[in-house]
Amino acid sequence: MRLIVDSGSTKADWIALDDKGNKLFTTQSLGLNPEVLDKKEVLERLEDRFDIYQNRKAVTHLFFYGAGCGTDRMKNFLADIFKEFFTNAEVVVKEDTYAAAYATNPTNEKAIISILGTGSNCSYFDGEELHQKIQSLGYMAMDDCSGNRFGRSLIRAYHFGKMPQHLAVKFEKEYDLDPDVIKHHLYKEPNPNAYLATFAKFLIQHKDDEFINVFVKKAMQKFIDNYITQFENCYEIPVHFVGSIAFYLKDELKTVLEQNGLQLGNVLRRPIDGLIEYHKLN
Repeated sequence: MRLIVDSGSTKADWIALDDKGNKLFTTQSLGLNPEVLDKKEVLERLEDRFDIYQNRKAVTHLFFYGAGCGTDRMKNFLADIFKEFFTNAEVVVKEDTYAAAYATNPTNEKAIISILGTGSNCSYFDGEELHQKIQSLGYMAMDDCSGNRFGRSLIRAYHFGKMPQHLAVKFEKEYDLDPDVIKHHLYKEPNPNAYLATFAKFLIQHKDDEFINVFVKKAMQKFIDNYITQFENCYEIPVHFVGSIAFYLKDELKTVLEQNGLQLGNVLRRPIDGLIEYHKLN
């Protein structure tokens, strides 16, 4: 049995294939980002899914693509846990950008591969390998134009009184904005980045509002300036995207990219289906 996993910080999609590439089962767990979870929390999330737990000894190959796996230390940390849990499996751990590259670019052409979901990332794919010019410092310092960054900005706009009144009223009805509740989630609960990203739903629902529209496009411009244009050939090749932020704000993304002379490529909400095809061929 082969397990293919695409994991963000919020959730992870799992698909099991037999040796002929037939789908055995699919499931979803909480995200397995090693930057924000310890070993105990990772194991608890694995054990929480019965279909994963009961098949742990039948797995021969695990291909894991995850947020927070951009360094060897984090890859090795997760790989060691997986080898302990899936006792008979060969384990491959790669950062989530590889999942985005394989899913959006099945013909392995040169492209810029970007992720705009709970977190954000950007790499150059040369047809075989991914290349990054910057090392992500995580959600507190980077993650431009991501769900967690949008959530943080919306909360700040509300509490600083910068959010227009008509939006503030709707924001209050949809979320518990009590300072103690927010601080508890940010400092006492696991996955504060995923918590912040839950506020991005409001931004997507009201993306046509002038305040939100300007807000979104400024964030996209910052992502272009800080991430995409670091690659000199970005104007010559398509820019592919994966993630819910990119998917639901595709029109706005296309507009801002074109204003910068960039070509929008494929945009997928989740790369997991594309990964199935990739692994059937490989």
